[in-house]
Amino acid sequence: MMSTTRHPEVPGEPTQKTTVLLETATATIQGFGPINKIHQHLCAFHFYGHDMTRQVEAHHFCAHQNEEVRQCLIYDGPEADAKLIGLEYLIAENLFMTLPDSEKPLWHSHEFEVKSGVLFMPRMPGALERQDLEKVCKTYGKTIHFWQVDRGDNLPLGLPQIMMALTRDGQLDENLASDCEERFGVDFAKERENRGYMKGPEHGIHPLANGAGKGLQTKLREVDCKPTAEPVPRIFV
Repeated sequence: MMSTTRHPEVPGEPTQKTTVLLETATATIQGFGPINKIHQHLCAFHFYGHDMTRQVEAHHFCAHQNEEVRQCLIYDGPEADAKLIGLEYLIAENLFMTLPDSEKPLWHSHEFEVKSGVLFMPRMPGALERQDLEKVCKTYGKTIHFWQVDRGDNLPLGLPQIMMALTRDGQLDENLASDCEERFGVDFAKERENRGYMKGPEHGIHPLANGAGKGLQTKLREVDCKPTAEPVPRIFV
């Protein structure tokens, strides 16, 4: 599997100085409310809902909507030039239980990720990290990736794909795990011991979560486009 450290360069000319100056000017004038609410960095691993052999190191930059809902921008790394590859919504168990049964398979549980130690907050002191991860352990997430960096795409190609999370030992690619541990100075096995006391969802992991135990893949199909009240050409221009 391709490590996030070996993803291809994005094509295009280097950012010009005039663009940098313009960005500096706009940054002093405009507000960035949604971005400024981001308060934490979570690192975990996702796999494609239809192919567990394709796994991606995913860096989540998250903000709370409220105590029971978080929304995260997902990048392929923590660097300033990292690629925005997807997004994830995290919701509390009680909100997950209100979802239609047809919706539940699109969401994955976080209990194994957290308790196994492979979901972590880079550079965060362990005691403070575990205080928040106790809450994450009980949540469900819905993740969509737009940029398939694992296959070497240097632009976001193809359809957005539903991603899933690890649910048991033996699923995570060992090379991907050891590479991540080395770069961030973490020890998944040690952290698993530290998190042994944590609890998952109160009612257990719902049987319809995690794809209901089946693979899920986004497909595109052609349909009739619902017209406006006034007749319009069928060809978009």
